[in-house]
Amino acid sequence: MRDTRESRLLLVLLIAIAFALITVDIRGGEDSPVDGARQAAATVFGPIENGVSGAVDPIGNAVSAVRESGDRHDRLAELERENAALKAELGSDDRSRSRLRQLDKLLKVSGQGQYGIKGAQVIAIGAAQGFSWTITIDAGADDGIERDMTVLNGDGLVGRVTTVGPSTATVLLATDPDFTVGTRMEATDELGFASGQGDRPLRVELLNGKAEIKKGDRLVTFGSQADKPFVPGVPVGVVSRVDPSGGDLTRTLSVTPFVSFSKLDVVGVVVQAPEKDPRDTVLPEKSEPKPTPTVTVTVTPSAPADGLNQQEQ
Repeated sequence: MRDTRESRLLLVLLIAIAFALITVDIRGGEDSPVDGARQAAATVFGPIENGVSGAVDPIGNAVSAVRESGDRHDRLAELERENAALKAELGSDDRSRSRLRQLDKLLKVSGQGQYGIKGAQVIAIGAAQGFSWTITIDAGADDGIERDMTVLNGDGLVGRVTTVGPSTATVLLATDPDFTVGTRMEATDELGFASGQGDRPLRVELLNGKAEIKKGDRLVTFGSQADKPFVPGVPVGVVSRVDPSGGDLTRTLSVTPFVSFSKLDVVGVVVQAPEKDPRDTVLPEKSEPKPTPTVTVTVTPSAPADGLNQQEQ
């Protein structure tokens, strides 16, 4: 627009109108006649203003950050919950790795003994069907499980199946006082019967009262007729004590089981017996005792004292 008399008059007129509107707005307060127009302008230009202000006003950003601290606290709490969930997942991964190790040992035992097994997981422990030392597994008749089948894990004999449902089964543990299994000593073939004693070692009665048995000797299952309830060759335990015979017809042994009954998780039910007795092949390899290091000390006589040398001269 060119600087003419008309333009100057228009500018003065606009300024006068502006001052008049400001005066009316101030005097009108909340009932100002221009309030609607002001709100409309705020609606249109407000977002733009906030964006520009946020970009160029660091103090305003700081105030906004303080105002949003509650939201950030909630986000921190959420991250802490996610972290706890991740730790739980890691824990479950550790448990999965433990189960894989147990399953690997179980498959190794079944391969050495040529046992056909059905893997299962322990889902409950405690009294069941009138027994005191039992577990419940997540395999039953639908999986081919039958009563009086041998149950083992990667360490040795666990027990025998006593009750079978469609999808679960009850196993009587070898530690139960009502449990009895025929045993055979490694190498010597001495026969006996092992009975459970709760949380104490198994009690084994050897048929030969004069059998030469020592601490550390190992036992396996002798096997039952038609392989029920026990298949042969399953590791039972290690002799921890030999009672004096005292002229009795039998000899009593205390045997520590190979299986840790307080840590049962993955087990296997023998659904198919081996074609021949595996004998001692399923027993774990014996660890060689580490030699005790000997230390030779050489003592060199000390030189005589000066006073003693002078007396001798």
